Amino acid sequence: MLSRPRLALIHATRVAIDPIEKAAKELWPEAETISILEEGLSVDRAVTTDLTKELSERILGLAHYAELAKSDGVLFTCSAFGCAIEAAANQSDIPVMKPNEAMFDAAFEYGDRVAMIYTFEPAARGMEQEFQEASASRGRSATLVSYFTAAALEAKRDGDEDTHDRLVAETAATIENADVILLAQFSMASAAPLARTKTAIPVLTSPDAAITEMRQRIKAVGRS
Repeated sequence: MLSRPRLALIHATRVAIDPIEKAAKELWPEAETISILEEGLSVDRAVTTDLTKELSERILGLAHYAELAKSDGVLFTCSAFGCAIEAAANQSDIPVMKPNEAMFDAAFEYGDRVAMIYTFEPAARGMEQEFQEASASRGRSATLVSYFTAAALEAKRDGDEDTHDRLVAETAATIENADVILLAQFSMASAAPLARTKTAIPVLTSPDAAITEMRQRIKAVGRS
């Protein structure tokens, strides 16, 4: 075994890498993180209505690769592959997490009226289903209203982070009657500070919640 816990971060887009690596460095500096990037996943997911068997098998393969690389836990950072990540978790001997499950738990602490901003269209339906399942499993009657921010992801990919953050913050400013706002994708974390200046509603991001939860899960199985 390694002297430090090793966390594998699996990405479908490179814009998710910096936010989660920053969160890991700040919240779990003792851990060693390894990033695995497979950009074809997001390219192929963007042109399919449903999560295909072939895409699911690729997710399983990546989780298996991370386990072979002696990882103590696996965190996927793309929100559009929930069912496949669940299957990978069921087949793994180490913790495997979806990107947003920890953020959903954090959201329930604020109330049952939840708003979610997203920038990658294929992610929405799966996340909405996961949210409802999480709510039901906890005996809650939470509702989720989703808001799509067009052009933000394209700006982020082009290196225009200011435009990305401004567009997301503008969407946050329009939201009313919510107890909490979720920024759906890891790549959106940079927009949180500006969004918080545009609304009095709490704004949550997924990287911090995910690292905190993964650290607890790995500790629970004897690694720290």
